[in-house]
This record gives sequence, C-alpha cells and structure tokens, in this order.
Amino acid sequence: MKLYRILFILFSFCFISINSQILEPVEWSFHSEQIEENKYELIFIAEIDTNWAIYSKTVDEGGPIPTTFYFTESSNYKLIGEVVEDSINMVTQNDLVFDMVVSKFYNQAIFKQKVEVINYESPITGGFEFMTCDDEMCLAPEIIDFKFNLSNKVLESDVEETASINQETLQKNILNLYGFLPSDVNKTEVKCVDSGSNSSTISSPTRTLYSIFGLGFIGGLLALLTPCVFPMIPLTVSFFTKKNEEQNSYTNAILYGVFIVLVYLILSIPFHLLDSVNPDILNDISTNIYLNISFFVIFLVFAFSFFGYYELTLPSSWVDSSSKSESIGGVIGIFFMALTLAIVSFSCTGPILGSLLAGSISGDSGAWELTAGMGGFGLALGLPFAFFAMFPNMIESLPKSGGWLNTIKVSLGFIELALALKFLSNADLVAHWGIIKIEVFLVLWLIIFLLLAIYLFGKIQFPHESKPNKISFNRKVFALLSLGFAIYLASGLIYNKETQSYRALSLLSGLAPPLGYSYFSPKECPNNLNCFKDFKSGIEYAKKVDKPVLLDFTGYACVNCRKMEEHIWPLKSIDNVIRENYVLISLYVDDKKLLPEDQQILVERNSGKGVRQLINYGHKWAYFQAKYFKTNSQPYYILYNPESNTILNHPVGYTPNEDEYLAYLNCGLEMYRKN
Repeated sequence: MKLYRILFILFSFCFISINSQILEPVEWSFHSEQIEENKYELIFIAEIDTNWAIYSKTVDEGGPIPTTFYFTESSNYKLIGEVVEDSINMVTQNDLVFDMVVSKFYNQAIFKQKVEVINYESPITGGFEFMTCDDEMCLAPEIIDFKFNLSNKVLESDVEETASINQETLQKNILNLYGFLPSDVNKTEVKCVDSGSNSSTISSPTRTLYSIFGLGFIGGLLALLTPCVFPMIPLTVSFFTKKNEEQNSYTNAILYGVFIVLVYLILSIPFHLLDSVNPDILNDISTNIYLNISFFVIFLVFAFSFFGYYELTLPSSWVDSSSKSESIGGVIGIFFMALTLAIVSFSCTGPILGSLLAGSISGDSGAWELTAGMGGFGLALGLPFAFFAMFPNMIESLPKSGGWLNTIKVSLGFIELALALKFLSNADLVAHWGIIKIEVFLVLWLIIFLLLAIYLFGKIQFPHESKPNKISFNRKVFALLSLGFAIYLASGLIYNKETQSYRALSLLSGLAPPLGYSYFSPKECPNNLNCFKDFKSGIEYAKKVDKPVLLDFTGYACVNCRKMEEHIWPLKSIDNVIRENYVLISLYVDDKKLLPEDQQILVERNSGKGVRQLINYGHKWAYFQAKYFKTNSQPYYILYNPESNTILNHPVGYTPNEDEYLAYLNCGLEMYRKN
C-alpha cells in the first residue's frame, strides 16, 4: 500500500481522537434459528450508518482488516462448516482509502454460522473483529464478544429475558460494592454568590497541553545539542544547496521541517487508540508495577549510553532502506530524508523521547499530552533544520562541534539516572513495598546531582573523555547550578515540627514520593489530615458527624495530586476549612492491592459494550469515578452531601491558586448549610 495511504489511515485514527465525539456507525445484533434437531444457525447482523461500510471476511493482504470470527473451543458443540456471509448489500469496488479493490457491505451485513449442540447447559461463546470506514476516514478495528444460550425448550424471546436478568445482576453487584447506583447521584447546577472567585471550573486542559508542548520543545532543543544531531545540520544543508537553482527550494526546506514534526507526531498515534479502548487504560499502563520496573531498567540503559559505555542504535537495515528512498525525489524523497534523520539520531534522541513517552503515560496525563510533547520535540528539531536549509549561508554562524557536545550528553545521562529512580519509586509506592520512601529518594537524588557537579568541575571522566585542561565559564555555571540543586534537595530532609513532616519541595511535587511515605514520620493521609480510603465507610462517618464530604479522586503516581496535597492543602486557610468542616475521602485509582474475592465483580463497561471484572482497588475507584461522575482525570475534587447524595457545586480538578480553591471549598460549605 502506498505511503501516503498509510499516513492517511494513521491520521484518520488521530482525527477520531481529536474530536471527542464518539463515532459508532455500526450496531450489531445476534439471534439464533433452529434448523434441525440439535442444530442451529447463529446469525450476526450489522446495521451500518449511511456512507459507512464494513469489510468482507476475505480481504487481500495489505488492505483493511477483514471481518473475522472466532469461537471458544468446547466439547459441548461442533461447528458445521465456516461462517458464511450474505451477498446482499455486498459491493466489490476500488476502495478510496486503501486504493485497492475490496468487497465490503453498506447499510446491512449478515453473517451465519451453523452449529450442532451436544450439551445445552453450556453457552456458545466467542468474538469477532471488524473495521469500518467511510470515504474519508477509518475507525480503529473493534473486537466484540458474543454469547448464545441455546435450548430446544425455549423460544428466542427468552434470550432477551436472560439479558435483562444479567443487567439486574450487574446493578445488584454495583449496589453491593458502592452502596448506591449512579442514578441516585443528584447533580447540582448551583453557583455560589460572593464566594470571591469563580472557582467552580476545572483547570483548563489547554494550559496543560501548552506546558507539556513547551517541555517537549525544550527536550528537542537538548536533543539538537547532542553529538548525534548537531553535526547532521551541515550534512543536511548540503542536500538543499544542490537544489538552490530550483524555484521551489524554499518550499522543499519548509516541507522538510514539517515532515520532521510529522515523524514524531506519528509515534503518539497508537496511544490514542489505546485511550479509546477503555478510559482508564493509560492509568492501568502507567501504574503497572512491572512496567515501571521496566522503565527503571530502560532509563539505566539510557543513562549509561549517554555516559559513553555503549551506543544505542536502530537496525542498520532501517537506515539503509530509508536512505535509499531519499533518491525517489519530490515530496516523498524529502519525507524519507526526515525519517532518516530521526533514525540516525536515535542514539541521542531515543533516551529523551523515552523520557517524554514514559512521563506522558506515567503521570495523570494521557494520549493528547503525549502528542503535545512529541509535537514540541519535533518542532524544536524541525525549525533549525528547515531554517538552515532555507538559508545555507547561515551555517557558518554555528559553533563548531567539539567536546561541549559530549559534556551535554553526559549531563543528560545523570538526569536519566535520576528519572530512573522516579519509576522505581512509582513501583514501590503502588506495590506498597516500603523501600524507596521519601528519605531514600532524596538522598539518592542528592548523590546524583553532587556527582553531576563534580563531573562538570572536571573531577570525573567517562569513556572517550580526557581530563579538560581548562573548565569553561559555562561549565562552571552549570556545575554551581547542580550543586545548588543538591543543597535544595538536602533542605527537603529538614523536619518541620509544626506540620509534623518534612519540608515540601515544590520542584519535586509528583516526582518524589509523598511526604507521608516516610520511615521516620509516616502519615496515612495527606497533610496529616484524618481521611477515609473507602467510600462507604467515609459516607457513614460523614452522616454521623453531620458534615459534607470532600471526595478526592487521586493516585499514587499523580503529579498534580501531590502538588495540591503538599502546597495547597497545608496553607493555613485551606487546612482549617478541610480539617474542621469536611470529611475527606481519598480514593486511589492506581492502587494495585487486590480486592477481596467477593468484591471482584463483573460490571458493565463504561462504553456500554460488554462487561469487565474489577480486580484491584484501583479498578474499583477508577470505574466508580468514570461511571458516576463521567471523568477519569486526577486530581478531581467533588463536594458531596452524604444525606441527599447531592453534589454541592461544580467539581474542580487541579486548582493551584489558594483563593480559587478556598472559594470552592467555602461555596460547597455554604450550599451544604443551606440544604
């Protein structure tokens, strides 16, 4: 399939993620018909929206995903032949998206499978995968499970009754688990007057995307100043100087920069597909214990690569293949030149990109944050290359390559080492191992940045380095900055008797473990507050003491949650209101502790399609948040009346402004007293 077709499909997936509207152009229904004694025909019917289509069972390689059925192996039934597709509504023609002749169904598709039932007590189960497209875009392939309860003693209508009984079971499970149903929650649209601020708004996600874009841009600039990327600038410019006589040389240079950005944006697209499968899947990935340990190991590998002990490279065949494609010329040749740059420079950009990727899926962020970071990274790389390609004479103004590039690379190795500890700390925190607590974390970071300062002062050398005859002014400045940061880390070990905890370090909020996760000053709840970590018990206590609830959806690995708990909640005005007037219920959506067996229930997926099992406490509270309150971001604060099951005012997310958050708390308290 042609390159631009592949890119089109990838970006059509991305387009679906950009527009928050959920597209569901295909609706499936199933039923069975008895054809002989003990023999049935299972019928699958797809009702398809206008202009959309699903594909046949048979599609040539390199085309769309065919509709594929699979059945769970069982001795209780036998399949008779294969799934047969009805030719009604089938059209065989050239597909505009895939640029090939395929068979597909418009309006309606019918598939049938004959079975012989041996044991009626066991259902026939399985699933099928299908893909749907219109003339402009394709949706990600979807997998749907099915289940047939067949019997020659019941009518087809009894199957629908069974489904309603299953729904009642789901409702009963939820009621037992949480104490009430989503329909019991009464949402309010009330606005407080004279509250001092319009606090009842969630922090704008746009600002977060801008900040992550900025961090990605800084990462791209750092990558630019590495020995793998910087020397590529004059080599790249030589490609364009040969085309100076062409009228479209400026256009080619701009295209080159755009394609560099495009290459890095494409890397984020699979995470949009993950995010659409289940709203809390990125949270499940980011707080997975084994994945965090894997990141720890990977970052160690990155760090020692930057130290010069070995070099990370992609397979040479990738480089050769991409380089050969440059000779195609035109737009495609320029694209492959951008791709070659990304592959060749991987040994330096890979660790930085790895940090960006890991950070995006290991915090309270998701696929769009990753796209913003990748976009910033690609733009920082693409702009200089495009600029010097347009004005090749400016290349003479660049500093010459030299040892300063390697100094930057080794310094990044120390930063990678520090970030590696962050992921080991995540795993420790979520698994409750109790090893990398706040004291250990701060001491290890202190050692790392002291070593960085010693290196920059020229007292340590790594492979392929010799002792510098003279330390440059810039190197001394960064050495002093590293030393200053080490002293700042040491100040985090100062014990505050008034708050009965260590001093909060604003620069490390969300990176370091919570202050209460300590060997010498352990605290069960943030800011030494009294809190509940179970919804039902917290609600019962709130009713008993006649107080409203501050419902706090949080996470052990949530960066902005730590910032709120360590820098906003301890403020005297905020602390007094929470401590004296609210019952705090903190629900951790990434807690991997297993639920008791009687609570590991099946619940309906948030999409309404199929069921899922809640295995751990994180699943329990993540589902609770998404199902009842229609959001899956943390932190998320809800002021709640436990008597009437009423949300007192508009919930808020990350609110780092003291006045706004105080007004929000006072607003909820005012509404509670009115009620």
